[in-house]
Amino acid sequence: MTPTNGLFGSDDDAKEKAPKKQRAPRTPKATTVDAVLPTAEQLDLSHRLPAHVRLGTSSWSFPGWEGIVYANKAPEKLLSNDGLRAYSRHPLLRTVGIDRTHYAPIPSAQFAQYAEQVPDDFRFLVKAHEACTLFQWPTHPRYGQRKGQPNELFCDAAYAARAVVEPAVRGLGDKLQCLLFQIAPQPLKPIGGADAFVAKLHAFLSALPKGPCYAIELRNRELLTPDYAAALADAHAIHCHTVLRRMPPLVEQWSKSRSANAAPGAPLLIRWMLHRDHDYESALEHYEPFHELVDEDATTRDQIALLAVEAAAAERPVTVIVNNKAEGSAPLSVFKLASRIADEWKR
Repeated sequence: MTPTNGLFGSDDDAKEKAPKKQRAPRTPKATTVDAVLPTAEQLDLSHRLPAHVRLGTSSWSFPGWEGIVYANKAPEKLLSNDGLRAYSRHPLLRTVGIDRTHYAPIPSAQFAQYAEQVPDDFRFLVKAHEACTLFQWPTHPRYGQRKGQPNELFCDAAYAARAVVEPAVRGLGDKLQCLLFQIAPQPLKPIGGADAFVAKLHAFLSALPKGPCYAIELRNRELLTPDYAAALADAHAIHCHTVLRRMPPLVEQWSKSRSANAAPGAPLLIRWMLHRDHDYESALEHYEPFHELVDEDATTRDQIALLAVEAAAAERPVTVIVNNKAEGSAPLSVFKLASRIADEWKR
């Protein structure tokens, strides 16, 4: 028997007549990164800061900075590749740290791509590959078969010149502010103690190509000695003053590295890295997505401002790099720091 349609039609008819479920329109993916327009107050601040002072952040690829640095929502990968065009348009962000080079060297072409995105008066602080400064590879799983093993590249000036200095100088040119060698916290006994480390560091710095600014950032406070400062001064390198729980206060670092700061025009480099109540993991969890100031640290801000003004008054170049984990949002910390420096400068 041939089936007949019922009073209300067949099931197939019902399927045809039922309205199709409408899909929500997809938000188009961002393909460009736009800059936030600075406020009138920020523009005024940029004119009131000492000309020798450059403020910036530790890297730039943070989607949470939408509405602070970036005008539109953009994914991290796009910000990493193209965000510097927008970042460097802000009048209070005149420098930035390149952190990815700590984990692996990058070619000069990549540096050149970064340099192309920023104006001529913008500057970069480049972290050197960690292989230069580790006596022994850490036991972290990411080091694979090397973990816990001696590092044959420790203080190897030839490797540093080839893998760190040459690509940065060639790619960034005059936009290279400084090359930073971060000395990870490590046991000193296998190296031979603090004196042996300082001697090794002095020989390393003395053998590097002349011309670029070289900075050393310590993570062992016991290394901050007069011999360390003298070694830097003799090699024409500088101490990076860093805000970390394991290091002395900034004023003490400034005092103990005085001989390295004695040369006329010697730069002052400060990295405001971490709030004193957190380690990196807890700060990441507490502050992400880095869109607001969560734990303001007025004491550290004041110390940085006073050191920056003292150095600027002596016509020393000043670079301050701020991390998101210092207070919760690096650019917002920079804006408040700029205000504090400008107020101190006019006194």
